Amino acid sequence: MTTVTRVPFVELQAQYSTIGAEIEARVLEVLRNAQYIGGPEVAGLEAEFAAYCGTAEAIAVNSGTAALHVALLALGVGPGDEVITVAHTFVATAEAVVQAGATPVFVDIEPVTMGMDPAQLERAITPRTRAIIPVHLYGQPARIDEIQAIAERHGIPVIEDACQAHGARLGGRRMGAFGTIGCFSFYPSKNLGAIGEGGIAVTDSPELASRMRLFRAHGEAENQRYRHEVVGYNYRLPAIQAAALRVKLPHLDGWSAQRRDRARRYDELLADTEVVTPRVQPGAEHVYHLYPIRHPRRDGLQRGLAEAGIQTGIHYPIPVHLQTPYAQYGAGRGSLPQTEAAAAEVLSLPMYAELRDDQIDHVVSTLQRLVQAL
Repeated sequence: MTTVTRVPFVELQAQYSTIGAEIEARVLEVLRNAQYIGGPEVAGLEAEFAAYCGTAEAIAVNSGTAALHVALLALGVGPGDEVITVAHTFVATAEAVVQAGATPVFVDIEPVTMGMDPAQLERAITPRTRAIIPVHLYGQPARIDEIQAIAERHGIPVIEDACQAHGARLGGRRMGAFGTIGCFSFYPSKNLGAIGEGGIAVTDSPELASRMRLFRAHGEAENQRYRHEVVGYNYRLPAIQAAALRVKLPHLDGWSAQRRDRARRYDELLADTEVVTPRVQPGAEHVYHLYPIRHPRRDGLQRGLAEAGIQTGIHYPIPVHLQTPYAQYGAGRGSLPQTEAAAAEVLSLPMYAELRDDQIDHVVSTLQRLVQAL
């Protein structure tokens, strides 16, 4: 048996080796047809991804950030408005709010999902609140049913940041289908990743879908060349990206099942250690975009794992409300205690569908040794 000496955090080549020939053939077809923007590949992806999520519409764009931005713009969010979200997320969540001209209002997370705390949400709503953006972090649904119920009572639309939760479900319903609009990223390392940048928004509203399509293409009316109805953006998804994603989409649920299997092995082997493993809320189907553990001496564990050839990540070391451009919107250090505790303790272990048993065993045995030595 070969001794494991290196475990990458993610290994895109492993996935490509199984479907590379099909992707190459599909991309070559796009090149031969020379329809690089829009066309049947983008339309096909939109139809197939909407069907997958269980929504009426899907609007393909060039990043998850763009999806969030056009969602806010379609809802009419702008200067003077507040958007409630979380600070334990990738910065793009808040970035899109500021790009729309609105003010992000950060609320704390709860410890099971590490997503938005519904109780904190209720207290943060004001007459200026125009949207709520919960984040389905690490592949686990936030408490979206409770969040949606609060939003409906107040008549506030919900934009789901599902950029890490392709295919995740709560009560059998997929993420993206709960809120007014759901947004996804197709960054290459995502569970459903493009061969470059990409994103998509889903909705049941034809009106909002039409508005988002306006904003993604310079404000140009569909089928009316050079007629611009709003100030828009160049957020179109290249056809090559759509082609690759259409090859991958039928494999997504299988890959998610493999990720859950890999997570179960981690769970079992780490059960008797001092690290805190991910908890799954009742009724949720986690897709494990990441496998985050928690430990008060996280930084020491990360250094030791790196010395053993094991790559890890920290998602995320500095909460958004403490980042320089966003500090003006928060109450400063100590204002979001659960968020700040997670930022200090979370360590993401290697996770991808093709991760082998012996690689997981090496990660866990190294981690056990390091925990005992700290």
